[in-house]
Amino acid sequence: MTKMRTVDAAVAILAKEGAIEAFGLPGAAINPFYSAMRAHGGIRHTLARHVEGASHMADGYSRAADGNIGICIGTSGPAGTDMITGLYAAWADSIPMLCITGQAPVAKLHKEDFQAVDIESIAKPVTKMAMTILEPGQVPGAFQKAFQLMRSGRPGPVLLDLPFDVQMAEIEFDIDAYEPIAVEKLKASRKQLEKALDMLTAAERPLIVAGGGIINAGASAQLVELAELLNVPVIPTLMGWGTIPDDHVLMAGMVGLQTSHRYGNETMLASDFVIGIGNRWANRHTGGLDTYTAGRKFVHIDIEPTQIGRVFSPDFGIASDAGAALDGLIELARERQAAKSLPDYSAWVAECTARKGSLQRKTHFENVPIKPQRVYEEMNKAFGKDTTYVSTIGLSQIAGAQLLHVFGPRKWINAGQAGPLGWTAPAALGVVRGKPDETVVALSGDYDFQFMIEELAVGAQFNLPYIHVVVNNSYLGLIRQSQRGFNMEQNVSLAFENINSPETNGYGVDHVKVTEGLGCKAIRVENPSDLPAAFDKAKALMDEFKVPVVVEVILEKVTNISMGVEINGVNEFEELAERGEDAPTAIIALLD
Repeated sequence: MTKMRTVDAAVAILAKEGAIEAFGLPGAAINPFYSAMRAHGGIRHTLARHVEGASHMADGYSRAADGNIGICIGTSGPAGTDMITGLYAAWADSIPMLCITGQAPVAKLHKEDFQAVDIESIAKPVTKMAMTILEPGQVPGAFQKAFQLMRSGRPGPVLLDLPFDVQMAEIEFDIDAYEPIAVEKLKASRKQLEKALDMLTAAERPLIVAGGGIINAGASAQLVELAELLNVPVIPTLMGWGTIPDDHVLMAGMVGLQTSHRYGNETMLASDFVIGIGNRWANRHTGGLDTYTAGRKFVHIDIEPTQIGRVFSPDFGIASDAGAALDGLIELARERQAAKSLPDYSAWVAECTARKGSLQRKTHFENVPIKPQRVYEEMNKAFGKDTTYVSTIGLSQIAGAQLLHVFGPRKWINAGQAGPLGWTAPAALGVVRGKPDETVVALSGDYDFQFMIEELAVGAQFNLPYIHVVVNNSYLGLIRQSQRGFNMEQNVSLAFENINSPETNGYGVDHVKVTEGLGCKAIRVENPSDLPAAFDKAKALMDEFKVPVVVEVILEKVTNISMGVEINGVNEFEELAERGEDAPTAIIALLD
């Protein structure tokens, strides 16, 4: 056996577990761990400007590709508390992420020592495990257990807190003898899947709701294969967007109160059976449960047993990994296809396709200031099928989900349940780390962008190029829209006369100057006809300078984006598409 510091053992474990991308900020209480990373040399570290930003970078990296686990590192006290929002965002969306914090020496934990906080207790509600490691000999086992927990069942984040003296202590450890703990994933039985398939094939108008669990399982190809075998339309959730490409004939649109398509909601209302796989029936997807469930039967498949029945009781529930369930369903469907016992759903598919080609929102507006719908139309034209979009919350994200197109898994990366403002920019940097040499495009409103704008400097320092589209209406637009129900508009305007930048015309913060001051490039667009050239220029600047490029689009100040409180009652505030030229980038051209 070899005697070494616990931190040297921990870093060796990170490398053996395949977690080699770290994001963080050093500090006195975590310096031993940083010295171990330096000595090892196999863990790449990206220096953030804020520990919350580092946590979102690690989160974005984890979401970027199958098997990724991002690492966030910080010192004691406020570094750990700064990570909590990042842990919540990862926990809420079932994302594996490892946070590591420094801590005061064990003997001083009860003495209110400088920057000593009980981060274990604070982090427990938003992690699969939070542990302050009090004994040096526990370090290897704690890291081993952390990786098994992050990958098993419903994935999620872990926080390990390392007191300074525990980091410095020496233990006997042999990395060559270390083995990861086997990952535990539930698997549906053949009998369960036969019953689910029997229920589906007994229906006349079935749908598959594809959730983010399918993406977590790396099973999007199986989802498409099953849908094609059965010839059954698919409704992806926001977290499952990309499990089936938007231009696939069986992609029936998204459903919900906000991030949804008109045709998706109408297809859901016309269905008589739904099998949900790897989804959680989020309230912004379902709306009122009476409306959502009326007239249809439900099967729910999820890896977390307690998720079954959490929102409503399905007619049949199965606790299973999404990939295992899809593999089993494919096997059964092939058997029934060979026996010619599968129903013919071609008429139902044609009906869904007809909705997709008719129930569309207008995007082609010529207004100045620019209407947001036009921005997404031009983004569809400018960015190809290989593009990965990153967004988090606000009218920008809602309208983007209604109007952009996604063509594969992990190409829509969104902090869906938590929706923390400021997540987009640092998460996009993490995605760039996880998808080097691929096209990454972030989408923010002006307030989301301002929340953690300092992280752009990270992209400049480490040459992490991506395009950040900022739709600026100088408002907290989503909150302003929700305040309409209270007959008020309170504390939501970001506009002011910028005495140093009169060219902003009362829109307040000069995002171009701030972006450039942080070492990046920026373009401001005020006329919709200039958007194509701006996107082309942004691509060229990104390629030349290898830094983030911000395209700020000056929007009309007040826009109401389609939303409602029931899936059969979404309010359409703008004109709807009546002819092809109204929605020129729709997946299916609208017939005049």
